Amino acid sequence: MPKGANISLSSLSEDTGSVIVGLSWSSAAGDGDADVSVLLLDGSGKVRSEADFYFYNHPAAEDGSVQLLGKVPTEDGSEDRISLDLTAIPAEVERILVAASQYGGASFGDLNDLRLSLSDRSGEALLGFSITDATVETAFIFGELYRRHDEWKFRAVGQGYETGLSGLATDFGIDIAEEEESAVPAEEGAVPAVDGGIPAQPTSSPHDTSGSGSGPSEGLSAPSSSSPAGPSAPSGTAAAAESSDGQTAAGGRRGTRTAKKKVTLPRTAKKSLAENDSWKPARLFPVPSYKSDREREVRATSVLLSVMAEVPEFGRRLTAGFGAPAGRMQTFTEVSLPHGDTPKRPDGVIRVERAGKLWTALVETKTNGNPLKSEQVQNYMDIAARRGYEAVITLSNDVALEGTPLVEVKTDGRRKHKVSLWHLSWAEVAHQAQMLIRHEGVGNAAHVWLLQELLHYLQHENSGCHGFQNMGASWVPVRNGIDDETLGQGDPRALEVVESWERLIRQVCLRLGGELGQKALPVQRAQRGTDPKSRRAALADRLCEEGKLIAELRIDGTQSVLSITADLRTGKIRTSVDVTAPTGGYPLSVAKRLVRALDAAPADLHVETLVEGRTGPRGTLERLRPEPADLLPKDGAAMAGFRLSLFKGMGNTRGAAESGFIRSVDDAVDRFYGSVVAHIGPFEQRRPSRAKSAAGSAETG
Repeated sequence: MPKGANISLSSLSEDTGSVIVGLSWSSAAGDGDADVSVLLLDGSGKVRSEADFYFYNHPAAEDGSVQLLGKVPTEDGSEDRISLDLTAIPAEVERILVAASQYGGASFGDLNDLRLSLSDRSGEALLGFSITDATVETAFIFGELYRRHDEWKFRAVGQGYETGLSGLATDFGIDIAEEEESAVPAEEGAVPAVDGGIPAQPTSSPHDTSGSGSGPSEGLSAPSSSSPAGPSAPSGTAAAAESSDGQTAAGGRRGTRTAKKKVTLPRTAKKSLAENDSWKPARLFPVPSYKSDREREVRATSVLLSVMAEVPEFGRRLTAGFGAPAGRMQTFTEVSLPHGDTPKRPDGVIRVERAGKLWTALVETKTNGNPLKSEQVQNYMDIAARRGYEAVITLSNDVALEGTPLVEVKTDGRRKHKVSLWHLSWAEVAHQAQMLIRHEGVGNAAHVWLLQELLHYLQHENSGCHGFQNMGASWVPVRNGIDDETLGQGDPRALEVVESWERLIRQVCLRLGGELGQKALPVQRAQRGTDPKSRRAALADRLCEEGKLIAELRIDGTQSVLSITADLRTGKIRTSVDVTAPTGGYPLSVAKRLVRALDAAPADLHVETLVEGRTGPRGTLERLRPEPADLLPKDGAAMAGFRLSLFKGMGNTRGAAESGFIRSVDDAVDRFYGSVVAHIGPFEQRRPSRAKSAAGSAETG
């Protein structure tokens, strides 16, 4: 759509009662991000109250009419998705604004491919709108949905604000406090680490918009803007006051959300009454030895669906992205449905009722490494279409990739009723449970316990729900081909390994994000317009030529990109991160400050000084601790930063056994993040930010 154009949703689809809005962008450097906001406006063009303002700390309406679903990785960056149930929008609301804002001194001109897309509940794209003229704006209204004569229309707006979210919010009736208030304390009961694993980061992520949330009365913390006069909290709410280095008093970029009605796991486990360690606690969902994969599938489906029905926050989180409304949920297993001569039994059925209308999804489950079967899924798609159901959800240990369907199905274009096909991995289910019980909280203590029991079940070795655990049949032949130099470019086996590697990295992001309570997303560096198949083919050719699998990921709250390189020739995994050197300091002082920040890092950490155009000094931390001056270039060249790296031997097998490749990647990432990345924040924070520099210029001018 061109800027300023409008169109009726009813002219695009017969089913637009619920829609999914996606905002996406990309960056060639892999950095750059924005926060999504939604404002509901009445006939006066203003919000009715602060409850009509939805953002990362107020992500959902109680009636489910608005739900910020959070970020998902795309081929060129990430996409923020918003679920809008237009049938549940209050009658007095006439317009719905969809906006995004930048922070930390950044502007939308730093990002590429700014785009809004709108899809119906089945996931079929209805329209798209690209913003091509962004420059210095720090906030943008991408588009709006508005009522005209009892129908909804969409308008491509593309209006920017140099004053950030503050200027945008003020225009539509959000009161901005003149002074920022003191920081909101972190929620009691948040867990600092999981089973002695990765140290926890601040419990509120500025980009974590998934899941249900409470209204402003429960501690709404207003988003910040990169503008010197950026917004603080709306009046009557609590905001986090930023310190001089741009960090909040709570330790994150912005204030954490208070949630008086939310419950998480306690900081420390209660002392056990067992006589000795051999006594095992009773579990709600025991995991005995199963006789068949079918038994695993039946039990896993029943356990998951029962918890989804009993814990509203969890059920809504898993189904909102599939177009399900917020309503009363019931779940069923082993339902017999007529299909030809013999009835079919999907593993599960999910039904959600709202305002007398039913939303129904059939569920097909696989555990262990069992693949989904096209014939089974096709049968359920046909049944759903005939019975007027809305979706089929597949659930397995596999991880879906864009442009690479897990199963091939055919849809009958003559049918007016469309059925959407969605996929969930067991790793994503575990991630969502962990985010709720360890970081964000749920409605009551019983729900926390249910989710904890579910998580224990999913992580048990006998459940078969461990996530992606096999690099595939091509893994060993490709490694052998690299060893004996017989693997040539264009070999389809190399492409299969690249796809498995991408699935593994996406699962690493889910697991790491669940433990930290932060968003972790893969960084895809590809030329604009590159399709997924072409990008993966190029990576496969690189694997054949160099023998390396390379990936990058970014974690909210960190300044740098974490790189992972698996060198199949040397049999080593390298995890690394580049840290920018502060400007304006003496080189030796900068080197000493870095070494102090790495006090808890392992002695075998490799540190390399980054000098433009050539290789700089390098050495292990063990050698550099007594002599930080060894990091200084001998010719006095300027230090651009430092590269911190750890090396680990990789497993030989394709699976996740103790000697497996997947396990070695998980261990390498955990060790590097926990011992290195989690401790370099203070060093990075000493670097002057663009927002701070801009504020200083405004004061001196």
